[in-house]
Amino acid sequence: MTAIRRQDRAGYLFLLPWFGGMLFMIVPFFASLYLAFTDYDLLTAPTWAGLDNFRRMFDDAKLHQSLKVTIIYTVVSVPLSLIVALAVAMVLDRGVRGLGIYRSVYYLPSLLAGSVAIVMLWRYIFGYNGVVNDFLAWFGIQGPGWASDPRYALSTLILLHIWTFGSPMVIFLAGLRQIPAMYYEAASMDGASGWRQFRSITLPLLSPIIFFNLVQALIASFQTFTQGYVISNGTGGPGESTLFYNLYLYQKGFAEFDMGYASALAWLLLVIIAGFTAVNFLAARFWVFYDN
Repeated sequence: MTAIRRQDRAGYLFLLPWFGGMLFMIVPFFASLYLAFTDYDLLTAPTWAGLDNFRRMFDDAKLHQSLKVTIIYTVVSVPLSLIVALAVAMVLDRGVRGLGIYRSVYYLPSLLAGSVAIVMLWRYIFGYNGVVNDFLAWFGIQGPGWASDPRYALSTLILLHIWTFGSPMVIFLAGLRQIPAMYYEAASMDGASGWRQFRSITLPLLSPIIFFNLVQALIASFQTFTQGYVISNGTGGPGESTLFYNLYLYQKGFAEFDMGYASALAWLLLVIIAGFTAVNFLAARFWVFYDN
């Protein structure tokens, strides 16, 4: 009994940092909930405003634009990045030489894409005088400023997001390694084509991994901030084409000191992400296959 209590104490000691970290999350969590119902400018004491901050959202055109930008970015970039990740994982799963090197090379962008340096590099590559336009110039094509033209700025950031397929690719690769080879051998003996094997074996058995990557990618996409901030110098431009939701929230809270409204925006984002995640879990019962 004494030994068990000693073990319990050791366990609680190891958990202390976690409890300390939770305080830094729980306190701001409930503080933001309170501030969402107040008028607060960071300099004076908050005053109760009831539902005013939430009513403002209906007439806020910039909020609607930020939602539009974020949803387009999510709906386009998430499926494309997962398709590219799965395709590369299937190629690597064929047993290419130097698999460790390829895996590291493809995974590296996932670690760096959210950094300021990579976004700056992306802006240089797709700038008016950047590498892409230099390449097009060899063929007599005068390219636009891909990052400074409202028609192409969001597409440029979507391309950056797709380039960061390394993290889901590593998870797909691990999932592919878990599919028993005997299924493919039996299908080959029955004359099933590669496409039929992919549809009837790979996709169903990999569906839990696809579902996990999908939920992770959706949540991360709704939280996009650095890419839009750096490429537009914090304005969301050009023409509000890169005004992501989190960037607009940042502008309200830390540029205009409208912290009460920013807190309400944060809670709206929480509800949106929770809604999309719930829909995914409800839809999962129709397409995710668990062999047990």
